[in-house]
Amino acid sequence: MDDLVKKVKLLRALGQKTGTCFQRCVGWDGINAVYSVAYEMDRKNKTDYLERFQKWLTYIQEENLMVVGAMTDPKGDRSRGPAEQADPDQYVHIVERRPDGVVIRGAKLHMTGGVNSHEILVMPTTALDEKAKDYAVVCAIPVNAPGVTMIFGRQTGDDRRDRKERIDSGKPSFGAVGGEAVIAFEDVFVPKERVFMDGETEFTGLLVYRFAAHHRANYGGCKTGLIDVLTGAVGYLTQIQGTGKASHVRDKITEMIHLGETLYSSSIACAAEGTPTPSGAFLVDTMLANVCKQNVTRYHFEVARLAVDLAGGFLATLPSEYDLKNENIGHLVKKYFSGVAEIPAEDRIKIGRLIEAMTGGTALVESMHGAGSPQAQRVMILREGNLDKKIQLAKALAGIPPRRVKKAEARA
Repeated sequence: MDDLVKKVKLLRALGQKTGTCFQRCVGWDGINAVYSVAYEMDRKNKTDYLERFQKWLTYIQEENLMVVGAMTDPKGDRSRGPAEQADPDQYVHIVERRPDGVVIRGAKLHMTGGVNSHEILVMPTTALDEKAKDYAVVCAIPVNAPGVTMIFGRQTGDDRRDRKERIDSGKPSFGAVGGEAVIAFEDVFVPKERVFMDGETEFTGLLVYRFAAHHRANYGGCKTGLIDVLTGAVGYLTQIQGTGKASHVRDKITEMIHLGETLYSSSIACAAEGTPTPSGAFLVDTMLANVCKQNVTRYHFEVARLAVDLAGGFLATLPSEYDLKNENIGHLVKKYFSGVAEIPAEDRIKIGRLIEAMTGGTALVESMHGAGSPQAQRVMILREGNLDKKIQLAKALAGIPPRRVKKAEARA
């Protein structure tokens, strides 16, 4: 449990240092999920998946390699399951089994940190039945393995970085989320020692469940780190603009802090209520993890709205770094984008670009859809909400005796 709490604290610190998604946690969560599930597969089926996984994990740790957790498949026709697709490659699957390994085909989408990683941890994206046995595969693949192709995603303002306009990029050192890619697997061979699930469909739902819980619990940590930076940027900008002491400004900044700390407390709660799996590895409280991520899909957007509100319209009309440094018009930019006398106009522009980058780019999309779109959390919240128990609590207080429920009432 203590490790889970430390993880949240680390996520917040990294968010504060980068102001963006720092990408390591997806692989991290995949490692934790696969570890505990491999243990249970071995215990039931007398396989040696955990031993294989531990050897790979030791290699990852000793070499300090970054792992992209690859779970999201293209899905094709979403009214059909993996084995029912017209194109079987819409979900990653095994196309050949050999004595020394397997060959896989398919793709993983929206892979945050894909092009910045060293290894790919492939996992199924949904619970599977026996007819989808070939889709029940977990394995580790180097990013430069033959047959792996990455298609890099465009980033908001990436052409500004291409032109070396450091101020206009907003976050010169880290950019936007970074590294998202479609990862295609075209008959990729995976050695046996790097295969950690091969057809065990009964464990796919458990793996997805544990991964999703770990990953959703993260967001109250990492996104609070981003909110810390954004709140500080807005606080400084209001000082530059001479509005920092206004009551309505202070009230909105207070709300930004409140929303950030609410997310953080939610993430800490997931960890503090964690419990051990049979392997000994701890799992966060899954209900609270889904509540945490659901809050992120709302609160981060509200923080961004307040930031744009306080920053003002100049975010949309800022001249470029090229104009700022132009010998003919640069003096006009500095003159008319200045604030309080002792602060250079360039500082106001820099902090404005930072706010723009943190409120208009991919970070908010990732807050909404990373670790599953909002409806995915709502499904789990209702499933784990134990509504029947809550009904019994209410009936007990109201003095309504327990009674047998007719089948018709139960269906209703």
